[in-house]
Order: sequence, then structure tokens, then C-alpha cells
Amino acid sequence: MFEYAPAPESREVVDIRPSYGLFINGEFVDGSGTPFKTVNPASEETLAEVAAATEADVDRAVQAARKAFGVWSALPGSERAKYLFRIARIIQERARELAVLESLDNGKPIKESRDVDLPLVAAHFFYYAGWADKLQYAGYGTTPLGVAGQVIPWNFPLLMLAWKIAPALACGNTVVLKPAETTPLTALLFAEICQQADLPPGVVNIVTGAGDTGAAVVGHPDVDKVAFTGSTEVGRLIAKSVAGTNKKVTLELGGKAANIVFDDAAIDQAVEGIVTGIFFNQGHVCCAGSRLLVQESVAEELLSSLKRRLSTLRLGDPLDKNTDIGAINSAAQLAKIRELSEAGEAEGADRWSPACPLPDKGFWFPPTVFTGVSQSHRIAREEIFGPVLSVLTFRTPAEAVEKANNTPYGLSAGVWTEKASRMLWMANRLRAGVVWSNTFNKFDPTSPFGGYKESGYGREGGRHGLEAYLKEIS
Repeated sequence: MFEYAPAPESREVVDIRPSYGLFINGEFVDGSGTPFKTVNPASEETLAEVAAATEADVDRAVQAARKAFGVWSALPGSERAKYLFRIARIIQERARELAVLESLDNGKPIKESRDVDLPLVAAHFFYYAGWADKLQYAGYGTTPLGVAGQVIPWNFPLLMLAWKIAPALACGNTVVLKPAETTPLTALLFAEICQQADLPPGVVNIVTGAGDTGAAVVGHPDVDKVAFTGSTEVGRLIAKSVAGTNKKVTLELGGKAANIVFDDAAIDQAVEGIVTGIFFNQGHVCCAGSRLLVQESVAEELLSSLKRRLSTLRLGDPLDKNTDIGAINSAAQLAKIRELSEAGEAEGADRWSPACPLPDKGFWFPPTVFTGVSQSHRIAREEIFGPVLSVLTFRTPAEAVEKANNTPYGLSAGVWTEKASRMLWMANRLRAGVVWSNTFNKFDPTSPFGGYKESGYGREGGRHGLEAYLKEIS
């Protein structure tokens, strides 16, 4: 097999400041908390020092958003749309810079941040710009809620920002957003884009910090809407904290998706979908296909083909355009992945990884497949949020449905079959917010996304994504 020559993307396209403040009322200001450092997970080098927002800082941001709400919500939808279109175009113009910064701060391969994340980020702003003057046709009313408090995770920092901010602004709301502590840099660069687009001060505010900062955003009495993407544990705490208030809430939480392969599926196509389903973004995907359910009669053939394919994946420098598997986002997440993988071995599952030398510095974990997995194993029940696949088998479609639904989660599923009737039969019975047919991890701004059960409630994306940011029609 030929070796790929290194093809690194240049870091020079990004100007990372030594330190960053909070973005409140259209300006960068100092935070009152103890600053923290954000590091490159591929090398453990410090990228920048970032301000931490206290309750007082969050209060300043919410007050700025409340003041701006009067101006922003009074604009005609066509005027708000102009700002969203402008932001979308600037994102496209600065896409290379944003993609490199995302890979540096998050650890994901540049080809994913460049070819998947950034085009989707721009597409969401374009899409919701189109809705801004057509809200009366969406069916959810036209009255914005007010100030939206939004807390986003570290796995898709800029894309999750777009999922939250674009519909909020299109509907006439203002925003206080808290990015994840380990990946704040693209959100802060987005703040610069807001300045570049001449967005009115206070319409978007970005406060950085850890869990306490997020709790202050969620708990602020003048926040009208809470949107959270992250772990089910934190989602439970948020649901409890807003109970009894008038805050509207959407929660997009964890997942343990089943990727179901029938005996009539195109095996090579299914293998590519399995790889995309669990090894894309190092498995740091809430809707990752982390449970492979394969029909018994083709299990051996499929696993042989899958192992062959995994042996061709390249792990290494996220800024190398040939890299398929980047770095795990943090030392804490790596420890969790290792702990659950060791539990899988201890419970009797068979562990396999391709020959995969790991770099000496940084946070790395090889693509891993477990066979001999039963439904009671922790690796089949708990969200690992890493490049770890559990393989189970089934004999009949009914058994496949029963095993797929045997989880507290319900975010996504995939079905691989040549029979459209079987596909529809399965989709009607799978308790998952999204069911992909002969593909996996395909996203589009026009399509709603969200889960059932412990995967949360509410929908983001598409026309349905507007509902969370508008007052109900009485």
C-alpha cells in the first residue's frame, strides 16, 4: 500500500490572540472570573487564555440582550434576513480560517471541519435567513419569545452555534450563548463576524466559562428560552431548574443509535455507512451509530469487510488533509472512553483495533470494534462518545426492532436494506427522532433533528426549528 505524503493545512490562515474576553453588547470585555486555557488536543499546547464569566457577567449579557430585543424584534423580517444573509456570506468567505481554528481547538480532521461543518454552518444561516420574512407561513406564529439562553457542546462547536443562533435571530429573538469550555475559539471568532456584519449591539452575546457559567445562563430570571445540547445528565439538571418557570426549553441530549444491516444490504455501501456512523469526528457525535446490529447470515462477511476498511483509516495530525481520525477532545473524555472500553473487555466482549500507532503527545484513541456483545454490557447501553463500536446480531426484523429500541435513548437509527417496504416497516417501529435509510449522519438545514426518551425533546432544524423560538398561537 502506498504511503500518503503529509498534506498539512497551514496554521498561518488563523490569527489566534493570546487572550480573549467576553462578547457583550457588541464589544469584547473583561470577565470577572478566573481565566482558563484552551488547548490543542492533538498536541496539548495552549492555544489561548479565555475569560470566564461570572453570574454578574452573565447578567450584563442578558441585560444587553434584553435591551437589544426591543430594536431587533421590531425590525421587519426582511431586514433581519439581510443580517443573516450577510453573516452566512462572511462565514463562507472566512471558511478556511474557521475550519483550521475548529480543528486546532477541537481535534477533528480538517477535511471534516472544512467539507462538512463549515458548509453546514453557512447553510443554516442561509436557510433561516429565508424564513425571517415568511414566519406567518410556518404555522407557529410570528411573535418572538425574547432572550434565548443557549448552551452548546464541544463536539461540533460552530455547527451547534449555527443550529441555535440562526433560527433564534430569524424569529426576532436575541441571544446569550455559552460555548463549551474546551472549544470556545470559533464562537469568539463568530463574535468578530457579528461585528463585521454590523449586527446591532446586544443581539448576540457570547459568554465563556465552565459549568457554572452555563448554569447562570440557564437560571437567569430574564431568559425566556433555554436551548441546550449536551449530556443527558446535565439535561436533567436543566429540566429541573426551569420547572415551574415560563421558560421554553429544548434539550438535545445523548444517544446510543442502532445501525441495522439486513442480509440484502449492499455490504460495501453499508461498511462505509458504519464507518461514517461511528468513526466520523472520533465518535464524538450524539447520534453516532455506536451499536451495529447485523443480520446473522451476513455478520461474518460484513465484519471481515469492516475490519479491512478500518485498516485503511489514517489517524494523526488533524490539520493533515489525509487524516481520517483526529484527536479526542480532552483528557477527561479520553479517560471516559478508556474506562468504558476496559469495562467491555472485563464483561467478556472481544476487542479489536487495526494496527494504529498513536502519537506521543495529545489525546488519542484507536478505532475500536467489540464483538460478542450482549445487550446487558455497559458498552451496549452507555454512551461512550468515542470511536468505539459494539456489534450485536439478530435473525428477524422484529428482533432487530426489539434490540434497537432496548435503550433509554432515542435520537437516531440507520437501516440498510434493498427493500423499501422493509425500510418503511422498520422506520415506523424504531423509537428514534431520525431514521436514515442506506446512509448515516446526513444532515441538512431543511430537516428537523431531535430525539425521544432520554435523548431530549424539541426539534432543531427545518421549519420545526422555528417553533422553539416563537410564542404559541393562542
